[in-house]
Amino acid sequence: MARFDTFERDLKLATAGMEPAAISAALAKFARAELAKAIAAGASPQYTRFVNSVEGAAEETVQVPGSILYVFSNWPLVINAAKAELVKRSPRRTGRYAGSFMVIVGGRTVATDFSKLRPDAEVIIFNPYPSTRKIETGYNGPGRRHFDAAKNALSARFGAAFKIEMKYVEVPGGISPLAPYRLKRTTKRRAAGTALTYPALVINAL
Repeated sequence: MARFDTFERDLKLATAGMEPAAISAALAKFARAELAKAIAAGASPQYTRFVNSVEGAAEETVQVPGSILYVFSNWPLVINAAKAELVKRSPRRTGRYAGSFMVIVGGRTVATDFSKLRPDAEVIIFNPYPSTRKIETGYNGPGRRHFDAAKNALSARFGAAFKIEMKYVEVPGGISPLAPYRLKRTTKRRAAGTALTYPALVINAL
């Protein structure tokens, strides 16, 4: 893989003696070509573009000396890692619970293609099983604090790029036939019919 300092040196040689407008056009063409190569090599097609530090500006507006920066979404990496951390800490008696973690973005489920998520999306990962609260608090034994422990592991790995929190969240209807679960009878803390909140990982890019 070529180094960025090599790209910079080659670009300077290629644009030597050119007018500023021509250099800007050459830099824009070069940036687009490198972007296409990166996506073809597996980078996310979702990215934020900064031209001379201006978000969303077109490549052709670059003023030399200046820069064109693409910030790619790393959602597939962090979401798949989050699900793996949760699965390995889950009770495995039948495997149904471990295989039921769901990803929600903007109130809708996202099953597999996380590469198309916007860089500024908020990702929520939860399990619709009503027993998820008891598992997290240790009531059922295996799986105690599986969300909290997964949060700690992910923060250690991705904390420089993502804010990862463990929260109890409300789950809207229509996400899963299992959720939201409503209490059948009144307890000391909640009235019958109250929708349970669910332990979840809430992830935002920094």
